[in-house]
Amino acid sequence: MLKRNHLRQFLAIVETGGISAAARRLNLSQPTLSAGLAELERLVGAPLLMRDRKQIRLTAAGTRLLAHARTIEREFRLAETPAQDLAPVAAPLRLGVLASLPGRALVQLARDMQGTRPLVLLEGSDADLRRRLGEGQLDAILTLLHGAPAEGAVVEESYAMLLPQGHALAARTMVSALDLAADVMVARRSCEILGETSRFFTAQGVRPHFLLRSANEERCMDLVRQGLAVTTGPVSLAGDGVVAVPLAGYDFRRRLGLVGGGQALDPALVASWGRLAASWA
Repeated sequence: MLKRNHLRQFLAIVETGGISAAARRLNLSQPTLSAGLAELERLVGAPLLMRDRKQIRLTAAGTRLLAHARTIEREFRLAETPAQDLAPVAAPLRLGVLASLPGRALVQLARDMQGTRPLVLLEGSDADLRRRLGEGQLDAILTLLHGAPAEGAVVEESYAMLLPQGHALAARTMVSALDLAADVMVARRSCEILGETSRFFTAQGVRPHFLLRSANEERCMDLVRQGLAVTTGPVSLAGDGVVAVPLAGYDFRRRLGLVGGGQALDPALVASWGRLAASWA
């Protein structure tokens, strides 16, 4: 049976770099420690260390065991700590985020929340986020507002054509659907107005060739960034080689904000979202 002593001896060997040094740390004889290592390797069913004259190196099995051993030892030490010495740990804040939000916005929000409360981000569609909020799986969601009131700041932005920076139409102040009839496109399946967009181009007599249809925003935007396709989306997705150009007649907008599940929202989250909203572009 695998015991804590096996793992402590293994960790000592790894951390000190040798049997002799580990034996001194643990106040054991070298033969005793070697026997303990041999027993651990028998229990694991594979060699854990490769020995040569200069150093001890981990095998693949040893590398895998090392991660588990450190976690187990850390949990043992935590369990041995008197309860009065343990600092209270705040419950994670479960925040649902709309899948079409720009990645840099999530980075800024997560960075701003550091040091306040553990944050767990879960992405999804507006409908999925609202369902999970109603079922108590989420504490708050950052999503579309549909005209409803929100707690804290609100961001409103338009949709546009998203073109590679080197595209022939990238410098235009506006383009038409017919201007893009020959362009290859990607369909962003995470787009909340995907159906309306399809009907818009059909009404304009434009039926583009689609290189990709995907809910993976990063993959879609990489294809645009590399000049392989164009797409539509909220203007906040522009930047880093992608230009947003207004599309004539494509007058859609969206409002984004925080929605709570009936309880007061975390003040740190409201403040962080407010700072993000103030810098939104």
